[in-house]
Amino acid sequence: MIKHSDHFHGSDLEKIEQIYGIKKKDIISFSANVNPLGVSPKLRETLAEHIDAITTYPDREYAALRRCMADYAHTEAENIIVGNGSTELISLFIQLEHPKKALIVGPTYSEYEREISLGGGTTLYYPLQENENFKLNVEDFTGRLNENIDLVVICNPNNPTSSCITNKEMRRILDVCKQHDIFVMVDETYVEFADHMETITSVPLTNYYNNIIILRGTSKFFAAPGLRLGYAITGNHDLIKAINTRKNPWTINSLAVIAGEIMFRDTDYITRTKELIAGERNRIYRQLSKLPDLKVYPPSGNFMLVRLLKEDITSQDMFDTAIKKGMMIRDCSTFPFLDNKYIRFCFMNPQDNDRLINCLF
Repeated sequence: MIKHSDHFHGSDLEKIEQIYGIKKKDIISFSANVNPLGVSPKLRETLAEHIDAITTYPDREYAALRRCMADYAHTEAENIIVGNGSTELISLFIQLEHPKKALIVGPTYSEYEREISLGGGTTLYYPLQENENFKLNVEDFTGRLNENIDLVVICNPNNPTSSCITNKEMRRILDVCKQHDIFVMVDETYVEFADHMETITSVPLTNYYNNIIILRGTSKFFAAPGLRLGYAITGNHDLIKAINTRKNPWTINSLAVIAGEIMFRDTDYITRTKELIAGERNRIYRQLSKLPDLKVYPPSGNFMLVRLLKEDITSQDMFDTAIKKGMMIRDCSTFPFLDNKYIRFCFMNPQDNDRLINCLF
């Protein structure tokens, strides 16, 4: 098991406040990867009108919410499982599948490894290569799969590299995994931010494969991490039944149910988010690509990975420089296969992005 060092997560603003003496309300978090538009105005306006919903239990089946999610994700409601954030669904899935040996495409989010370890499983990593811009080499990857592996975990687009694979490539992976009786867990937390999302999302593949489960949430794209509303999509109805049997009832509260039904139908907010992120992603990538002391990797999500090329500058130096100006970036030295030359930051509003770029570079 790879050892992960302590680090500042995007939610660790209280720690920052204590260590650096900066009030958390004055910190712009470029580390949390949350939509800079904040909560949808429609949600802000209408949720309060439904406050009386907390006087009753939500629908145990979450039927209306699942239909709404299904319409949004272009699938069927019967393929949807709701959870208290995607973390609950990851935990439940791992408990049920109980993989003895899992292969994770990394560097990536550490929670996958943690849950597998808690279940008594062993984790192996397939390292993305820096000289390939951390783009998954599908042929090489599938050549490493065998009957000793129970589970493959892929974050798509991947955090922190912001690289992605297409659903055509995912189909190839699923075919090989099917041959070796391997289940595939795909985390699509950031897929809604991607250009040409329809070529990346694996949701259409759930109509043809029963060895895939897709995880999504509302924390990042809908700027609602405190809502703790996540969902999974799979065409494996036996798995859905097993998860629902094990899952505690009413893990989603009444207000989160109403909020979800509002957010997933808020087409204006969804469009504005995609336009903002696409514009800033292209602008900042072009701008930083011209700088000789950096290597930037083509981003697909709402964040960018940067390698520092100057020998005397580390990721900790960059973190300190930014936080002293009230901006928090991610020191990526704690991710597997990355060292103290990598930083990650998400795209915020144009003026905040310009402020960060001017501060660091």
